[in-house]
Amino acid sequence: MSDQNYRCGWVALMGPPNAGKSTLLNALLGQKVTIVTPKPQTTRNQIVGILTDENAQVIFMDTPGLAQVRGRLSKTMLQAVWQSLAQAEVIMPVLDAHLYIRHPEFLERDLEPLSRALSNDDRPMVVVVNKVDLFSDKSRMLPLLTRLSEMWPKAEIFPTSALNRDGLPDLAKLIRSKLPVAQAQFPEDQISTAPMRFMTAEIVREKLFLHLRQEVPYSVAVDVESWQEDEERGQTVIHAVIYVGRPMHKAMVIGRAGASIKQIGIEARKEIQDLVGGKVHLELWVKVREHWTEDAAFLREMGLMAE
Repeated sequence: MSDQNYRCGWVALMGPPNAGKSTLLNALLGQKVTIVTPKPQTTRNQIVGILTDENAQVIFMDTPGLAQVRGRLSKTMLQAVWQSLAQAEVIMPVLDAHLYIRHPEFLERDLEPLSRALSNDDRPMVVVVNKVDLFSDKSRMLPLLTRLSEMWPKAEIFPTSALNRDGLPDLAKLIRSKLPVAQAQFPEDQISTAPMRFMTAEIVREKLFLHLRQEVPYSVAVDVESWQEDEERGQTVIHAVIYVGRPMHKAMVIGRAGASIKQIGIEARKEIQDLVGGKVHLELWVKVREHWTEDAAFLREMGLMAE
């Protein structure tokens, strides 16, 4: 990687909640590094995914969705977005084409924070218009593409479906072309900066999102309290605590006769085994910690708030 034409740089994936940023990142990398659920505001931290080939290293930052925020946790999530923006050499807004074709009036509202932040920004921008698989008549996109070109005249507009991987090699090529000439910052086999414990906690949280209804997932946090290698049994023993905001939520996470938490554990363990490349014994506990989303010390302890 000593080629004088080698490119390397940081790319910020930004945009409204539920636009498919995490799905897009996983698809570009060809490997899962960030959790994906149908619910908005799943991503809470900046997640870094690294795509390396013989010509370039792209360092993607997947960020929480930009939304109107209330509460300390939400403000902390927004802080992660703006920190990623400051660090980026290429800015990559990701938008839900299907939503804005049906509701064009939402576009200005949802993109206002980003448009304001980027009004005088000269950095390269690639706007990914995602979820084009949800409608068959592609001509319906024209008003949306026109409006985006008006908003960001210097940006490249790239329609795609992250779910179906439509045109992703071309998108990756386009992103590489925008990077500065620089040497790689990470080893070529590294795909993320996230520690194994963090990835494990995120897998458990993903299963909670997928199994729980309505507001409950937003009041859960997962902490891996212990991680031990049991060489005698040839397995990794992991103890994780699921924090919930209310006693009633604890009952919902556990489920009738423990059915819910058992199923969450089964699904999480399977994925964690793929992550660690071996057998895993996973123990899950549920604890009530009221108002944890407003507790700065707890958020800092959980890695959800900058020091």
